[in-house]
Amino acid sequence: MAGGNGAGDASIARRSPRRWQGTENSSRIASNPSSQISGARIAMSHTSSMDAVPLCPSAQPEMKGSIILGVVGGSAEEPRLGFLSQPQPVTEQVLALAEGVKPTEIFRFAAPCAGTSCVHFDGKDCRLASRIVKLVPPVVDMLPSCRIRPECRWWQQEGKAACLRCPLVVTENYQPSAELRSAATPQLFATASMKMEV
Repeated sequence: MAGGNGAGDASIARRSPRRWQGTENSSRIASNPSSQISGARIAMSHTSSMDAVPLCPSAQPEMKGSIILGVVGGSAEEPRLGFLSQPQPVTEQVLALAEGVKPTEIFRFAAPCAGTSCVHFDGKDCRLASRIVKLVPPVVDMLPSCRIRPECRWWQQEGKAACLRCPLVVTENYQPSAELRSAATPQLFATASMKMEV
């Protein structure tokens, strides 16, 4: 859910519903990702250093250090992320696989957290992850097979609760639920929170 200069998909709340075109391309890529997504395997740094920048699991492809985390499948009403067995570097060749639709309709990206450059970051935590856990119900019962989990900001901050909702998060969601729309848009969440407190 990335947007603007930071990470996060507030854009989903601004988009009007339209026919979701990514399903055909997603199915083709997801059926055989290793043959469709070629290139060097990404070397994920499995470090325990507290100084390491965590990965945002909802980034944009143009962000520095961006990798492809998964392929979007499902339907316009219920999109679901299929995680790649090994995240892949973002290349022009891979982005071209989207064939006529936005790469963000087909792929989900991860990149080093943009920190204070992101509208969702409060200086310590990712508020997007917090809002998703608070507002959106889980969509899976078990932890998804995710290769970035040790480096993932959402996992480090929210733990299993974030992971159980993660497959629902797609960058281009043209028919988000009211809960997801509120979680993705800081202003909507603030307004909803104020109403609940009154």
